[in-house]
Amino acid sequence: MPAADQPPELHSPEQAGAMLAEFIHRHPGLMILTGAGVSTDSGIPDYRDGDGAWKRKQPVQHQDFMTSTMVRQRYWGRSLIGWPIIRNARPNIAHHRVAELELRRYSRLLVTQNVDRLHQQAGSRSVTDLHGRADEVVCMDCGYRCKRDEVHERCADMNPTFGRYSAGAAPDGDADLEVDFSEFRIADCPCCDGILKPDVVFFGDYVPKDRVTSTLDTLKTCDGLLVIGSSLMVYSGFRFCRYAKEWGKPMATLNLGRTRADSLVDLKLNAGISDTLAYTLGQL
Repeated sequence: MPAADQPPELHSPEQAGAMLAEFIHRHPGLMILTGAGVSTDSGIPDYRDGDGAWKRKQPVQHQDFMTSTMVRQRYWGRSLIGWPIIRNARPNIAHHRVAELELRRYSRLLVTQNVDRLHQQAGSRSVTDLHGRADEVVCMDCGYRCKRDEVHERCADMNPTFGRYSAGAAPDGDADLEVDFSEFRIADCPCCDGILKPDVVFFGDYVPKDRVTSTLDTLKTCDGLLVIGSSLMVYSGFRFCRYAKEWGKPMATLNLGRTRADSLVDLKLNAGISDTLAYTLGQL
């Protein structure tokens, strides 16, 4: 995160909304990039605070998940509690206002770092799930694919004692549960006994190259880039700001707190997301 002596100026939704509406009027064909801050009003926790620091331990790493049975036991055991929070979440005002931007032709492509599919539920159609989708599971060996609920039902049947636990929600279907997972039975692939993994890009893994290339091709054709609800600490999202700067694309960020791209953007808005977007749409 770029060093700064002073905290960023906090804007009221009306201030931020008016400035964002002006930015959209000047650059109406946008690519929009969203992060966890868009989904917090739906009850899904985010990873970082206003300074970009971790709020809790870092999420599971891809290599650890693939090589350690204990890591997978812990992951699926905690997911029995955490996943229903994601599955049952509903779109909030921010999701609906972003969908309205597409409907009114201000957005050419929505790229989301979230895996909750709430943008699609809110009506967004031109969406790239940059980090995949949490509601599906794929076998890392044979490619078998199924709904995540099916895996959770199998895990619940195989581990009936875990039904007594409760814990606070953590991002992306995790939960703040610390118990002995050594006896937890994992549901493996029903076709080949391979490793089942949510169809998401874990930390330490890479976004598929064709997904990145397609997104960059669209960014080249857009009038600007608008980032909403992301600190951009993960390079998979930050890269689009670097390319936008290189290509001379105007950029705006709407986020509570600092972002990694603060020194690159033309307009930085530090304000509440849902209220700001609601005001912005009223000005367009």
